[in-house]
Order: sequence, then structure tokens, then C-alpha cells
Amino acid sequence: MMSAEHSNRVPNIVLILADDLGYGDVSCYGATQVQTPNMDRLATEGIRFTDAHAVAATCTPSRFALMSGIYPWRKPGTGILPGDAALIIPPESITLPSILKHAGYTNGVVGKWHLGLGSPESPINWNNDIKPGPLEIGFDYSFIIPATGDRVPCVFVENHHVVNLDPNDPIRVSYKEKVGDDPTGKEHPDLLKQSPSHGHDMTIVNGISRIGYMSGGKSARWVDENIADTITAKACSFIETNQDKPFFLYFATHDIHVPRVPHPRFVGKTSMGARGDAIVEFDWSVGEILQTLDRLNLTNNTIVIVSSDNGPVVDDGYRDRATELIGNHKPNGFLRGGKGSAFEAGTRVPFIVRLPDKANAGKVSDALIALIDLPASLAALTNQIIGQQIPETAIPDSENVLPALLGETDRGRENLVLAGASTSLRHGTQKIILPNQKGQAISANTFIETGNNPNPQLYELKNDISERNNIAEKEPKRWEELRTILQKIRQKKVIVP
Repeated sequence: MMSAEHSNRVPNIVLILADDLGYGDVSCYGATQVQTPNMDRLATEGIRFTDAHAVAATCTPSRFALMSGIYPWRKPGTGILPGDAALIIPPESITLPSILKHAGYTNGVVGKWHLGLGSPESPINWNNDIKPGPLEIGFDYSFIIPATGDRVPCVFVENHHVVNLDPNDPIRVSYKEKVGDDPTGKEHPDLLKQSPSHGHDMTIVNGISRIGYMSGGKSARWVDENIADTITAKACSFIETNQDKPFFLYFATHDIHVPRVPHPRFVGKTSMGARGDAIVEFDWSVGEILQTLDRLNLTNNTIVIVSSDNGPVVDDGYRDRATELIGNHKPNGFLRGGKGSAFEAGTRVPFIVRLPDKANAGKVSDALIALIDLPASLAALTNQIIGQQIPETAIPDSENVLPALLGETDRGRENLVLAGASTSLRHGTQKIILPNQKGQAISANTFIETGNNPNPQLYELKNDISERNNIAEKEPKRWEELRTILQKIRQKKVIVP
């Protein structure tokens, strides 16, 4: 158990969030065609959760919930954002980092952001101060990919400025019309080293065409093969710089999101091509963080959490042979669906917690928990140690599951609302998916089962984890009871900033 007796100060916290890493993509969760020894080490030394979720099956809403403690469907505009979107979390809101900052932590975010930058009143000027952003919602340091690897601008932003920007070569970005004279993938497919399979045919950066148009900033543009090295080094540097005081590091990797262009030293490490090799690269990043903690003698006073922002996708817009080379690998494991889906694989993700002194090492927990619960749970931890109090209305959908995270109980949430292609509710081991009259049953681009169905769906996951036996018609009363629970949660009066 984590308590004040274990340390003279609050524990450091490192949260590593992969991008599109599926439940079946990790060897300690059953993968055999790719090995993830650093994730496996964490599982051996920590607690591996088998029923942990992102509350949304896509990136921006999932990350919004993690930072705010609010279900994303409560706030319009929290869908997948373009690269020039405004910040969707108002400055000075109570957030996961602001809670920890108030408790005395120094906070850093490194890697993928995708929550918007700047204000709604005026477009971002990438050549001047870029704010508000992470520093305005509780972080003390940031080194971020503004949106995603497949969206412009393809630059890093450190605190309020684009890294390595030449003022004589200003950046322009548009998601509406072409800017400048940079070639696009649609116009010049002959210039591409990785071609798109759907979309992704606008401005070419590093031989890869992206979503959106960009000109300028040539000296600031990243090289995809070096992204993991760059952001991992920044994350390790943040730990080293702040080793003498309590710190919170949110390290959000680009891997294994598209475009998958791992560093040459990882190419060929699996039989699955770029996607498999990107998993190995992600695991390397995890290992670098663990080695840094070991080297600085911080392991026994640091909570390490590793998870993913949503479920897996194989073809997500580039011809990287991921589908062709997948072999017997099952990114979703024994689950149904994937990224964007209302089925379990859309939101059920790997989730491992290693505690100081490796308490409960090797434990496997089936507690129902979610990334959205980290604000309330870590607030409870700081309250337990230093007496910090957070208003219940500030993070209304975040539940305190700290006892489960500490391995003291296998009891987590009772109810969890999940946003995939259709809305669903987990109530214990039972799950309903609301009818959807318009959505496709299979995504036209990713070929993932969406879970959309014009009829009600009810599954008992205890004996049907793969959601193959819809019992809604057999148990209409139970379906209606769960629908009523969902309706009450959705109608709950919540102050959304």
C-alpha cells in the first residue's frame, strides 16, 4: 500500500500513453509475434489490469477526458481535432496537472498533445508565442507534437515556441486551402516514400504526405524516423532535471500511430513490418524511462503508469504493409472491434501500474477502471499524503479508484460510459450499446467493426468477452434497466468549463 510512511514526500508520477496500442499488441497481454520486454518488466513488477479503458475510442476525446475528468460527449468540439484547432480545455481549469501542481509537483508533458493550442478568438500564429496551451492548464514544461504525426504542422513546440524555427521562413498552416508551393501527395505521388491508402494526400513532409496544408518552417520540420529518439530524450531529461523534487511526467508517444516510420535500428525487428517495428520502438521508449529512473535511484519513489489512448487500427491511411504482414497477430487480442468501435477493443486498453517499492508485484486485476479516473484517484493520493482537497464538481466524471490502482481491491467502477461509433455503457460485466440507425457496421476506411446496429445490444462479458452473443431480445427488462442508468448519467447536471 502507498502511504506517507514510505517516503518523506509525495511519490513522483510518470504516465506513459501510447497511441493506438491495442489490447493484444503487448506480449504480457498475449502477443506472440512481437515482444515487449519493458512492458513485461512493468507487469512483473507492478499490477496488470485486464479491464481498463480509455473512455473514447479515438484520441482527442480520450485525452480530453484524461486531462479534465469530464466525459468528452458533455462538451461539443471534443472530436478529433485538426492541427490548427484552439485549446479545448479553458485556461485555469482544474485539470490532472493543475491538481498535482497544487500538491507541489513540477509537471511536464512531452510528446503528442492533440488538445488544441491558442484561443478560439484568433487563429494560431506559429511564428509567435503559441498560447494558451499546456502551460496554461497546469504544466510547467512542454515539448509537444501539436496534433498528430499525420497532421501539419510537422514541428515540435517547446513551451510557447516552435523549435528551430527560422524567422525568415515563417510557417503557414491551413486545413481549408493550399498555402505556399510545397508539393502535395495528390499532385506528386512520385515524391513519396510512403503512399497514402486513404486521405493523407496533402503537403509532403519528409517524403510523406499529411492531412492539411503547410508552408515554411523548413528548418523546424521533424524527421519521422527521429521522433521517438527526440521525445524520449526530452522525457528523460525532464526526469533528470527535476529528480530532487516531486514531479509528474506525462509522456505521450507518437508510436504506434501513423505514419509508422520507426528509426532504422528498429526496422526488421518483427515480421510485421512498420506497425510491429513501431511497437518495439514504443517498448524501447518505455525502457529508456525505466532505466533513467533506475540510474537516478528514483524507482522506489515513482509511480509508473503505462496505457494507450484507444484501441488498435491496422490500415489507418498509409500503405505501410501493416495489413499484408500482420500474420497471426491479433492487435485486439480476444476482443471485438478496434479504434473507433463501440465494441470492447475500441476502448479496452493495456494498463499497467508499478508502485514504489514494487508493492503488489505481479498482480493481475480485473477491476473496471478508466483513464478518466486518474484525476480523482491521484487527487485522493495527494489528499492521503498531504491533505489536498479538490471540489467534487471540478472533475465530475472522474471516480476515485485509488484502492484498485494500489492493488488493495479488485473492485473498480460500477458504471462507465464509453464513446465509440455508438455510445455504450459498462455496468459491471454487462454492457449495452445504444441503437444506431445511420452508422456503418464496418468502417469503409479501416475495415473495423464499428458496433453500429439499428437494434439494441446487450452482452454479458463474463462469459462472452468477444461480444458475439447479443442477449438484448432475450432480456429486454435488463436492457431497459441499463439504458435508464445510462440516461441518468447523461442527464446529470455537470459544470463544463
